[in-house]
Amino acid sequence: MSSLHFWHAKLIVNLRDLGLLALRLWAGQEFLLAGYTKLSGGIHAPEWFSGLSFPFPLSLLGADLNWVVAGTGEIVFGFALLIGFYSRLAALGLLFITFVAIYTVHFDLGWAGWNQIDTEAGLGFKVPLMLALMLFTILTQGSGRYSVKESSP
Repeated sequence: MSSLHFWHAKLIVNLRDLGLLALRLWAGQEFLLAGYTKLSGGIHAPEWFSGLSFPFPLSLLGADLNWVVAGTGEIVFGFALLIGFYSRLAALGLLFITFVAIYTVHFDLGWAGWNQIDTEAGLGFKVPLMLALMLFTILTQGSGRYSVKESSP
């Protein structure tokens, strides 16, 4: 009976690690793409972004610097998350960026989801909130076995 318990426990751990890998890969590529999209347009924030009201202390940075910092953070932390390098730290950084984005951009636009993502109605906070929940899981559970640097439990 103990060998059955051993294999059951091993299967559960492997499934947990595969789940964390899937979350890291999905969230990491989403943030990499978001950061690349921001920075590929240049270092100047678009007009819609310049009109946003950022929370303190980010309000001191100005729109262009907030744009570059957010894009760079999404690329650096997104890549770290993707490969599993300091995943908890990367998830924490991305959670900060995500909550600032929800606060400044998405929340006032309401609850909109995947089926409207390519429309003006799709700019709500449902998708960023789902990404935040994925990041929270990685923050609390670590990167799992399938990573460059497995986070400590």
